[in-house]
Amino acid sequence: MKKNRAFLKWAGGKYPLLDDIRQHLPPGDCLVEPFVGAGSVFLNTDYDRYILADINGDLINLYDIVKTRTAEFINDARVLFTPQSNDVTFYYAHRSEFNASADRYRRALLFLYLNRHCYNGLCRYNLSGEFNVPFGLYRKPYFPEDELYWFAERAQKAIFVCEPYDVTLNAVPAGSVVYCDPPYAPLSATANFTAYHTNSFSLCEQQRLAEMAAVLAREHHIPVLISNHDTVLTRLWYQNAVLHVVKARRSISRSISGRNKVDELLALYAR
Repeated sequence: MKKNRAFLKWAGGKYPLLDDIRQHLPPGDCLVEPFVGAGSVFLNTDYDRYILADINGDLINLYDIVKTRTAEFINDARVLFTPQSNDVTFYYAHRSEFNASADRYRRALLFLYLNRHCYNGLCRYNLSGEFNVPFGLYRKPYFPEDELYWFAERAQKAIFVCEPYDVTLNAVPAGSVVYCDPPYAPLSATANFTAYHTNSFSLCEQQRLAEMAAVLAREHHIPVLISNHDTVLTRLWYQNAVLHVVKARRSISRSISGRNKVDELLALYAR
Protein backbone atom coordinates (compact mmCIF):
# COMPACT_ATOMS: atom_id res chain seq x y z
CA MET A 1 0.00 0.00 0.00
CA LYS A 2 1.33 3.42 -0.98
CA LYS A 3 2.44 5.67 1.87
CA ASN A 4 1.56 9.36 1.80
CA ARG A 5 3.73 11.91 3.57
CA ALA A 6 2.42 14.64 5.84
CA PHE A 7 2.86 18.24 4.72
CA LEU A 8 4.59 19.17 7.98
CA LYS A 9 8.03 18.13 9.14
CA TRP A 10 7.56 16.62 12.58
CA ALA A 11 10.02 15.29 15.12
CA GLY A 12 8.82 11.82 16.07
CA GLY A 13 6.50 11.56 13.08
CA LYS A 14 5.18 8.07 12.44
CA TYR A 15 5.82 7.77 8.69
CA PRO A 16 8.68 5.23 9.20
CA LEU A 17 6.49 3.00 11.39
CA LEU A 18 3.32 3.09 9.30
CA ASP A 19 3.44 -0.54 8.19
CA ASP A 20 3.79 -1.73 11.80
CA ILE A 21 1.07 0.61 13.09
CA ARG A 22 -1.41 -0.31 10.35
CA GLN A 23 -0.78 -3.98 11.03
CA HIS A 24 -1.83 -3.64 14.67
CA LEU A 25 -4.67 -1.09 14.38
CA PRO A 26 -8.02 -2.89 14.73
CA PRO A 27 -10.96 -2.09 12.43
CA GLY A 28 -13.65 0.32 13.58
CA ASP A 29 -16.04 3.06 12.50
CA CYS A 30 -13.87 5.98 13.61
CA LEU A 31 -10.17 6.51 14.38
CA VAL A 32 -9.55 8.81 17.34
CA GLU A 33 -6.09 10.35 17.77
CA PRO A 34 -5.52 12.41 20.95
CA PHE A 35 -1.96 13.34 19.79
CA VAL A 36 -2.40 13.80 16.04
CA GLY A 37 0.92 15.60 15.39
CA ALA A 38 1.69 15.66 11.67
CA GLY A 39 -1.09 13.15 10.99
CA SER A 40 0.81 10.36 9.22
CA VAL A 41 -1.45 7.63 10.63
CA PHE A 42 -4.59 9.57 9.72
CA LEU A 43 -3.26 10.13 6.18
CA ASN A 44 -2.48 6.46 5.66
CA THR A 45 -5.51 4.64 7.06
CA ASP A 46 -9.05 4.28 5.76
CA TYR A 47 -11.62 4.71 8.50
CA ASP A 48 -15.06 6.15 7.78
CA ARG A 49 -14.33 9.15 9.99
CA TYR A 50 -11.69 10.63 12.24
CA ILE A 51 -11.54 12.68 15.44
CA LEU A 52 -8.09 14.27 15.51
CA ALA A 53 -6.98 16.17 18.59
CA ASP A 54 -3.86 17.92 19.79
CA ILE A 55 -2.97 20.32 22.59
CA ASN A 56 -1.24 22.61 20.09
CA GLY A 57 -3.73 25.25 19.02
CA ASP A 58 -1.57 26.45 16.11
CA LEU A 59 -1.52 22.95 14.66
CA ILE A 60 -5.29 22.46 14.88
CA ASN A 61 -5.92 25.95 13.50
CA LEU A 62 -3.67 25.18 10.53
CA TYR A 63 -5.49 21.91 9.85
CA ASP A 64 -8.91 23.56 9.95
CA ILE A 65 -7.79 26.23 7.48
CA VAL A 66 -6.17 23.74 5.10
CA LYS A 67 -9.42 21.74 5.22
CA THR A 68 -11.76 24.65 4.54
CA ARG A 69 -9.71 27.19 2.51
CA THR A 70 -7.42 24.84 0.61
CA ALA A 71 -6.67 26.59 -2.69
CA GLU A 72 -6.50 30.05 -1.13
CA PHE A 73 -4.15 28.84 1.58
CA ILE A 74 -1.83 27.05 -0.85
CA ASN A 75 -1.60 30.08 -3.14
CA ASP A 76 -0.82 32.38 -0.22
CA ALA A 77 1.65 29.98 1.38
CA ARG A 78 3.61 29.54 -1.85
CA VAL A 79 4.74 33.18 -1.62
CA LEU A 80 6.68 32.30 1.55
CA PHE A 81 8.73 29.62 -0.24
CA THR A 82 11.15 31.63 -2.38
CA PRO A 83 14.94 32.07 -2.35
CA GLN A 84 14.37 35.43 -0.63
CA SER A 85 12.37 33.85 2.19
CA ASN A 86 15.06 31.24 2.88
CA ASP A 87 17.10 33.81 4.75
CA VAL A 88 18.00 34.13 8.42
CA THR A 89 16.85 37.75 8.73
CA PHE A 90 13.58 37.02 6.92
CA TYR A 91 13.03 33.98 9.13
CA TYR A 92 13.44 35.75 12.45
CA ALA A 93 11.30 38.68 11.31
CA HIS A 94 8.49 36.30 10.40
CA ARG A 95 8.94 34.27 13.56
CA SER A 96 8.43 37.52 15.50
CA GLU A 97 5.39 38.33 13.37
CA PHE A 98 3.96 34.89 14.10
CA ASN A 99 4.44 35.29 17.85
CA ALA A 100 2.74 38.71 17.82
CA SER A 101 -0.14 37.81 15.49
CA ALA A 102 -3.69 37.09 16.62
CA ASP A 103 -4.97 36.53 13.07
CA ARG A 104 -5.83 32.84 12.63
CA TYR A 105 -5.24 32.73 8.88
CA ARG A 106 -1.92 34.60 9.02
CA ARG A 107 -0.72 32.41 11.89
CA ALA A 108 -1.52 29.30 9.84
CA LEU A 109 0.53 30.57 6.88
CA LEU A 110 3.44 31.49 9.11
CA PHE A 111 3.25 28.22 11.03
CA LEU A 112 3.78 26.28 7.80
CA TYR A 113 6.63 28.62 6.79
CA LEU A 114 8.34 28.27 10.16
CA ASN A 115 7.89 24.50 10.19
CA ARG A 116 9.59 24.08 6.82
CA HIS A 117 12.40 26.58 7.48
CA CYS A 118 13.22 25.98 11.16
CA TYR A 119 15.81 23.64 12.60
CA ASN A 120 14.91 19.95 12.20
CA GLY A 121 11.16 20.59 11.87
CA LEU A 122 10.94 21.07 15.62
CA CYS A 123 7.84 22.57 17.22
CA ARG A 124 8.83 24.22 20.47
CA TYR A 125 7.50 27.13 22.51
CA ASN A 126 8.94 29.00 25.46
CA LEU A 127 7.09 29.45 28.74
CA SER A 128 5.42 32.57 27.34
CA GLY A 129 3.95 30.51 24.52
CA GLU A 130 6.28 31.95 21.84
CA PHE A 131 7.65 29.75 19.07
CA ASN A 132 11.41 29.75 19.60
CA VAL A 133 13.02 27.23 17.21
CA PRO A 134 16.06 28.69 15.38
CA PHE A 135 16.56 28.99 11.62
CA GLY A 136 17.30 25.72 9.86
CA LEU A 137 19.87 26.59 7.16
CA TYR A 138 18.36 24.40 4.41
CA ARG A 139 19.48 24.79 0.81
CA LYS A 140 15.95 24.85 -0.62
CA PRO A 141 13.00 24.19 1.72
CA TYR A 142 10.33 22.08 0.07
CA PHE A 143 6.88 23.52 -0.59
CA PRO A 144 4.48 20.60 0.08
CA GLU A 145 1.74 21.46 -2.41
CA ASP A 146 0.75 17.90 -3.28
CA GLU A 147 0.79 16.90 0.39
CA LEU A 148 -1.44 19.86 1.30
CA TYR A 149 -4.02 18.89 -1.32
CA TRP A 150 -3.97 15.26 -0.15
CA PHE A 151 -4.41 16.35 3.47
CA ALA A 152 -7.33 18.61 2.54
CA GLU A 153 -9.02 15.78 0.64
CA ARG A 154 -8.62 13.36 3.56
CA ALA A 155 -9.64 16.04 6.07
CA GLN A 156 -13.20 16.08 4.75
CA LYS A 157 -13.71 12.91 6.84
CA ALA A 158 -12.14 14.46 9.95
CA ILE A 159 -13.00 16.70 12.88
CA PHE A 160 -10.06 18.62 14.40
CA VAL A 161 -10.17 19.62 18.06
CA CYS A 162 -7.69 21.40 20.32
CA GLU A 163 -7.86 19.80 23.76
CA PRO A 164 -5.85 17.71 26.24
CA TYR A 165 -5.64 13.97 25.62
CA ASP A 166 -7.78 13.06 28.65
CA VAL A 167 -10.68 15.17 27.36
CA THR A 168 -10.48 13.36 24.03
CA LEU A 169 -10.30 9.93 25.65
CA ASN A 170 -13.28 10.65 27.89
CA ALA A 171 -15.45 11.36 24.85
CA VAL A 172 -14.53 8.52 22.46
CA PRO A 173 -17.66 7.38 20.57
CA ALA A 174 -18.72 3.74 20.66
CA GLY A 175 -17.33 1.70 17.81
CA SER A 176 -14.13 3.72 17.62
CA VAL A 177 -10.47 2.75 17.63
CA VAL A 178 -7.90 4.93 19.42
CA TYR A 179 -4.29 5.50 18.39
CA CYS A 180 -2.08 7.39 20.86
CA ASP A 181 1.30 8.80 19.95
CA PRO A 182 2.22 10.72 23.12
CA PRO A 183 5.47 12.63 23.56
CA TYR A 184 7.86 9.75 24.09
CA ALA A 185 9.22 8.74 27.47
CA PRO A 186 12.93 9.64 27.73
CA LEU A 187 15.47 6.95 26.95
CA SER A 188 17.68 8.46 29.64
CA ALA A 189 17.62 11.23 32.24
CA THR A 190 19.29 13.63 29.78
CA ALA A 191 17.18 12.77 26.73
CA ASN A 192 13.84 14.30 27.61
CA PHE A 193 12.18 15.90 24.55
CA THR A 194 8.68 16.05 26.03
CA ALA A 195 8.41 19.85 26.22
CA TYR A 196 6.48 19.71 22.93
CA HIS A 197 4.17 22.55 23.86
CA THR A 198 4.17 24.86 26.87
CA ASN A 199 2.94 21.92 28.93
CA SER A 200 5.46 19.10 29.30
CA PHE A 201 4.23 15.52 29.36
CA SER A 202 5.32 14.10 32.70
CA LEU A 203 5.89 10.49 33.73
CA CYS A 204 2.66 10.73 35.72
CA GLU A 205 0.81 11.69 32.54
CA GLN A 206 2.39 8.74 30.73
CA GLN A 207 1.10 6.40 33.42
CA ARG A 208 -2.34 8.04 33.44
CA LEU A 209 -2.61 7.59 29.67
CA ALA A 210 -1.89 3.87 30.06
CA GLU A 211 -4.51 3.57 32.79
CA MET A 212 -7.14 5.36 30.70
CA ALA A 213 -6.36 3.10 27.73
CA ALA A 214 -6.85 0.00 29.88
CA VAL A 215 -10.22 1.28 31.13
CA LEU A 216 -11.41 2.14 27.60
CA ALA A 217 -10.63 -1.37 26.40
CA ARG A 218 -11.89 -3.23 29.47
CA GLU A 219 -15.04 -1.28 30.30
CA HIS A 220 -16.05 0.30 26.99
CA HIS A 221 -14.74 -2.30 24.51
CA ILE A 222 -12.73 0.36 22.62
CA PRO A 223 -9.29 -0.85 21.49
CA VAL A 224 -6.36 1.49 22.08
CA LEU A 225 -2.93 1.31 20.44
CA ILE A 226 -0.09 3.34 22.03
CA SER A 227 3.42 3.88 20.63
CA ASN A 228 6.41 4.72 22.83
CA HIS A 229 10.05 3.89 23.49
CA ASP A 230 10.77 0.39 24.75
CA THR A 231 12.05 1.00 28.30
CA VAL A 232 11.68 -0.58 31.72
CA LEU A 233 9.14 2.12 32.63
CA THR A 234 7.01 1.81 29.50
CA ARG A 235 6.84 -1.97 29.92
CA LEU A 236 5.67 -1.39 33.48
CA TRP A 237 3.01 1.13 32.38
CA TYR A 238 1.80 -1.11 29.54
CA GLN A 239 1.84 -4.39 31.46
CA ASN A 240 -1.88 -4.91 30.75
CA ALA A 241 -1.43 -4.56 26.99
CA VAL A 242 -0.21 -6.88 24.26
CA LEU A 243 3.27 -5.56 23.40
CA HIS A 244 4.82 -5.54 19.93
CA VAL A 245 8.47 -4.48 19.54
CA VAL A 246 9.45 -2.52 16.42
CA LYS A 247 12.69 -0.87 15.28
CA ALA A 248 12.70 2.85 14.60
CA ARG A 249 15.38 5.36 13.72
CA ARG A 250 15.76 8.20 16.21
CA SER A 251 15.15 11.49 14.41
CA ILE A 252 16.47 13.91 17.04
CA SER A 253 20.16 13.84 17.75
CA ARG A 254 23.04 16.29 17.78
CA SER A 255 25.10 14.02 15.56
CA ILE A 256 24.34 11.75 12.64
CA SER A 257 26.03 8.89 14.46
CA GLY A 258 23.46 9.29 17.24
CA ARG A 259 20.59 8.53 14.87
CA ASN A 260 20.75 4.80 15.42
CA LYS A 261 17.86 2.39 15.52
CA VAL A 262 16.18 1.83 18.85
CA ASP A 263 13.38 -0.44 19.98
CA GLU A 264 9.91 1.01 20.23
CA LEU A 265 6.75 -0.50 21.62
CA LEU A 266 3.29 -0.73 20.14
CA ALA A 267 1.04 -1.50 23.11
CA LEU A 268 -2.41 -2.78 22.19
CA TYR A 269 -5.24 -2.72 24.69
CA ALA A 270 -7.86 -4.91 23.03
CA ARG A 271 -11.51 -5.26 23.87
